[in-house]
Amino acid sequence: MTRTARLPARTPAAARRTEGVRRALRALAVAACVPYISLKTAWVAGSEIGIPAGSVLLEHRLPMIVANGVSVLADALVVVLALLLTRPWGRRVPARFLLPPMWAATGLLAPIMTGYPAQLAVGALTGGEEAAAPAEPFLHSWVFAVVYGGFIVQGLSLGTLFVLYARDRWGGLLRGRLGTLPARTAAPGVRAAALAGAALALFPLAVHTGWAFGATEGLSPRQIAERDADFTVLEAQWAVCLAVAAVAALLLVLRRPAGLRTRTAVALTWTASGAVGCWGAYMSLVALLPDADPAKRLTGLARLTYAGEMITGLLLAACLAAVLRRRSAEA
Repeated sequence: MTRTARLPARTPAAARRTEGVRRALRALAVAACVPYISLKTAWVAGSEIGIPAGSVLLEHRLPMIVANGVSVLADALVVVLALLLTRPWGRRVPARFLLPPMWAATGLLAPIMTGYPAQLAVGALTGGEEAAAPAEPFLHSWVFAVVYGGFIVQGLSLGTLFVLYARDRWGGLLRGRLGTLPARTAAPGVRAAALAGAALALFPLAVHTGWAFGATEGLSPRQIAERDADFTVLEAQWAVCLAVAAVAALLLVLRRPAGLRTRTAVALTWTASGAVGCWGAYMSLVALLPDADPAKRLTGLARLTYAGEMITGLLLAACLAAVLRRRSAEA
């Protein structure tokens, strides 16, 4: 997907307006990174701002420094992407260098953009009555509001910038409906991979659905003790992401239904596969961290679930990439 499909030229006035919107969104994306990067940098430097006394975060100093350092670098990537999506030199960056980090950013931010507001809404409706008190202090509540609020602003601004960028660079490739795509757009191997990914998604989908409806099989003792409405919201969200990723990828490679817009199928596959793959990878890494407390240790079923999500997301994303690459070659 390296070629640019030409679109009708915009008027100078329209181009100026769009450029103004891009500059504003870029500034917003960069500004939204400041609170998170500042907090993480302060923690690396030894500050305990936002961390209550007795928090588990204070027990393992070195892992906390490493994790926060990586987090700072990851959020700094948002600044790089915001510049790339708005500067002239960004149009010359090969797609293979742009799309993977943009896919990862979409996958990491999208669930926060939907999950955190959903948790707040459920909390407002229930009055917090279903909230379970954590067994150990972790972070002050204001930290979550600042960090997740920043992530939501980052996601909205960066996502809009990417839509504008993709429209200008590849808009012609995403036009039309699935029924108009040539049959060769998805090779037999790609269709087989999408079917395999959809089949693989059934396992983590079943586990998350069970957890959302109250099942405890595969949860650690601590997770069972602390499960609340927030836990249910997140588990339901992961189940929806898995279902959307599998279904959207299948629709895209099978080119059905014929009337569905191509860009809709691409957007759904892109976002859902990113959410499933990136968060599955993150949780798989978390599961590898040693923990002396058996009550906190993730179970084998949980590890398999997260690994299944990661593989599903990566496989479906590979199918999407193959379709777009073939579509670009045809153009």
